Amino acid sequence: MADPPAPPERPAGAALNPAQAEAVAHPGGPLIVFAGAGSGKTRVITYRIANLVATRRVPPYRILAVTFTNKAAQEMKHRLDGLLGAGVARDLWMGTFHAVCHRLLRRYHEEAGLVSGFVIYDETDQKAVMRRTMEELDLDEKRHAPQKILGRIHREKQQARGPGEMAVKTPYDDVVRRCFEIYQRRLGEAGAVDFEDLLLAVLRLAEDGEGPAGAQLRARFEHVLVDEFQDVNHVQYRLVRAFGDHSRNICVVGDDDQSIYRWRGADVRNIRGFVADYPDAKLVKLEENYRSSANIVGAALGVIRPARRRQPKELWTANRAGEPVTVVAAQGERDEAGWVVEQIERRIARGTSPREMAVFYRVHAQSRVLEEAMRAAGLPYQIIGGQKFFERAEVKDLLAYLRVVANPRSDVDLLRIINVPPRKIGAKSIEHLLALAGERRCSVYEAIAPLCERGGVPPAAARSLSALRAMFEELRREAATGSVRDLAERVLETSGYAAALHAQDSAEGDARLDNLHELLGSMLEYEQEQAEADEPATLVGYLSRVSLVADVDALQDAPRLAMMTVHAAKGLEFDVVFVTGMEEDLFPLRSMSADEDDFAEQLEEERRLCYVALTRARRELFVTHTVLRTIYGQIRYNEPSRFLEDLPAKHVRAVSTETLGRPPGSWGAPRERAGPRPALRPDPAGSGARGERYVEREPDADAPAAAAFGVGARVRHARFGVGVVQRLELRAGGGEATATVAFPGTMPKRIKVSFLAPA
Repeated sequence: MADPPAPPERPAGAALNPAQAEAVAHPGGPLIVFAGAGSGKTRVITYRIANLVATRRVPPYRILAVTFTNKAAQEMKHRLDGLLGAGVARDLWMGTFHAVCHRLLRRYHEEAGLVSGFVIYDETDQKAVMRRTMEELDLDEKRHAPQKILGRIHREKQQARGPGEMAVKTPYDDVVRRCFEIYQRRLGEAGAVDFEDLLLAVLRLAEDGEGPAGAQLRARFEHVLVDEFQDVNHVQYRLVRAFGDHSRNICVVGDDDQSIYRWRGADVRNIRGFVADYPDAKLVKLEENYRSSANIVGAALGVIRPARRRQPKELWTANRAGEPVTVVAAQGERDEAGWVVEQIERRIARGTSPREMAVFYRVHAQSRVLEEAMRAAGLPYQIIGGQKFFERAEVKDLLAYLRVVANPRSDVDLLRIINVPPRKIGAKSIEHLLALAGERRCSVYEAIAPLCERGGVPPAAARSLSALRAMFEELRREAATGSVRDLAERVLETSGYAAALHAQDSAEGDARLDNLHELLGSMLEYEQEQAEADEPATLVGYLSRVSLVADVDALQDAPRLAMMTVHAAKGLEFDVVFVTGMEEDLFPLRSMSADEDDFAEQLEEERRLCYVALTRARRELFVTHTVLRTIYGQIRYNEPSRFLEDLPAKHVRAVSTETLGRPPGSWGAPRERAGPRPALRPDPAGSGARGERYVEREPDADAPAAAAFGVGARVRHARFGVGVVQRLELRAGGGEATATVAFPGTMPKRIKVSFLAPA
């Protein structure tokens, strides 16, 4: 391939501070950039790519840039179009790990042992495959949850282990291994991959020292740049090394303070150990925050500073102080939601757009009450990461039809729509079909014709199955020449799906039709984008794009407030942010299965997650906690989150809701720490229950001990029974002590000692 004409040179160091310019101008070799929150890391990556293309004349197609989301990749390409001229960024290899590996697998599918039209199975598809796997092994779902087995399989794959490499130490391990083997076999038979397979297939090719594909992959890229490097897992890091070790021009950008995906396989040790793997790596720190007010930066730094083993860096900003971070005490979750809605309404009335505000929560279960309050107030909002558009039943149905057209071997998709709309194909007929497919070791689609020929099903079912197969054969012929949208419209027409929804004559049917029209609109957008990029718009290409959509990619640029978990907020920023539910056992969240050692690691990640939440805010930040909360069907009596203790007093203002009706600032109880830390207490000169000022005061050294409830003591609680005290916390100023107690069958609870009795 001939090198593209060089774009006009532009000053690559324009609008960069000294640290940013140093990273952009790095001539070559390993480079690690520790980029604090809001410090302009996207600008650094963008300008570095522009510098490589414009100044160093690196062909764009020789540059690999890995982003955390598809949305981030699109934004970066847009910025590069402004720096280099329209069209240059189109030739870059830029996208998420999954998107890049998918693109490579389309080129190297034969070498990877895949069919050209391979499909990507999402969570729902994977569960369907696992259920069939467990049926084959005669395993009881009540005893072995399919989702739990899938989770274990995914964790093995994230460590580049197949069923033959996993350690089998317990009977349950053996169950997982057997499921793993059959699950992989079924994926192969269906011409399908899951998300981990996308990466593993490319990794195996890239690390293959004998085949020509491996040599081509290792030599393909001259420069490799990776954003959000703190969240890469073992397989992803090996991919970076496989692609980058040939030239050693590896640039990784990230922040160990923002590593929040351990549960998804991310290993913060990768970024912390990069210099050990590449001793000659240039290290640059970006510590100036351009995003947030000084009070928000100071509060966030207070939360992250006690973290263990973090790369030393001090976030600072030249921005004005702004409003103090407001910590709000509420009576319960409805009181909390009402207060949040009231504040949002005030800001809308003052001219702040709803799109510049966001409400975060730790778990999805918190969103219900907040959403009810939004609806009652008539506020426009969108939930990110709840039920996704592409997971709606009617959307998945149409996509399943299209995936069978693209790949008839996909049993999961055919079985989903084989009787949707109803075609008089009963459960017994489907059982016979599955049995014949198993007997012949072929796909369900391939078993239709022989089953109908030998009369293994009732005549009506045989006619319906034959008609269904004939319809798909005709659609496959049309797919070769027609557009994706036209094909989808034909599917809705010939399958009878649209007619069935029209026949319902109901609001639900109309809503489903609207969603299908929205899906057709997304196909038109895809075709237009491909035309602008001078690329073919194919059915396989569209289906792959849909499979790789992330939660944050669904965030619409509309005048609606965003509601999401803190994990979904990664990479986003808003003028006004509300972080709700800052309570012990909720944020930080403690896994019921975590032992003390694992909880210590989990707590470190929860601290980083809190830091991420706080640093999403630009102008105003509100943090709420409640005395009581009903969640998961239980009423909880809450202690404020331990992270509130780390907020420096000079950056914080405490208020309480009118419903609570008590002075704020009751989160200052000291906990076990490496060293003493002052507790936050109201300043007597403050302005009253709302907006009291805070000063730091050392806790009383002679606080009375509750000897009967010391560490190791057995205590009894009216609700939880007998437990063992793990920690005793003495309230400053002689207040009531609080004990952390481990009860059988549940996570440890923090309880005031007045609710306990010696056992």
